Amino acid sequence: MTTDAVKLQSADPAWSILSAVKKSALWIFLLLVALLTLFPVVIALLGSFKSNAELTGGATILPQAWHFNNYAEVWQQAHFSTYTWNSLFISSFATVGTLIVASMAAYAVDRLHYAGKRFYVALQAATMFVSIGAVVLRPQFELMVKLHMHTSLWGVIIILISGHASIFFILLSFVKAIPRELDEAAMIDGCSKLWIYTRIIFPLLKPGLGVAALFTFRGAWNEYILPLVFTMSQPKLQVLTVGLAGLRYGISAAAQTHYMMAGACLSILPLLIVYVLANKSFMQVTSGSVKG
Repeated sequence: MTTDAVKLQSADPAWSILSAVKKSALWIFLLLVALLTLFPVVIALLGSFKSNAELTGGATILPQAWHFNNYAEVWQQAHFSTYTWNSLFISSFATVGTLIVASMAAYAVDRLHYAGKRFYVALQAATMFVSIGAVVLRPQFELMVKLHMHTSLWGVIIILISGHASIFFILLSFVKAIPRELDEAAMIDGCSKLWIYTRIIFPLLKPGLGVAALFTFRGAWNEYILPLVFTMSQPKLQVLTVGLAGLRYGISAAAQTHYMMAGACLSILPLLIVYVLANKSFMQVTSGSVKG
């Protein structure tokens, strides 16, 4: 379609009306999706300020009396400070370890030539179809027992780092987008493979690392089965997901629903912070490393 035809169409009143209707329909659709997505979060946030009786009754949406002390009681009496620290500890180290291991594996697969590379890639793809939860939970726990790491959170961290297949393929696509001319120029200057990875490849992977970090942190933060098994006999090592499940029943065997709502709202905050920090990476996923 030529430029003159586009100008004629834009000057046509019928075309302008049709374009306005399309834009309005698109905005209405996006607003409906946003409302459906945010509605459960808003309900949970409002429910966290209600009393247990009012919340279980479900008669009103807005709290009749705002109980701000729910958060203080959850943080202190329900030991949420300890649970939060344990979750941050596991998620942070699992994220850093996964990014290092997966990025090094992606660099080796794309840039190096060695026997068994195709088998390694096929093995990584095969592990994506095996659940890291109940299917392999017993052998993982037995392995950590033999390594004497079943009584610490490091066993959970190592297992989470080992399940990095999806992150590996994400970073592999980013490594392939980096021109090989950069490696060749560095090798001419006498740089080693390790120097090329640390000084060239890794810095240029920042958009991919941001996206991968968000996915890895979210997965580690929301992990439930694995920390539950490793901390079942050690309440001081439990994470937020396990602690939230423990709030289901109080001392009197009554459901502590208002505390669970407050704890769920608190557990969302770190994920929001990580998303804000990694948000720019989503905008840079198509950026190149060389201009010219």
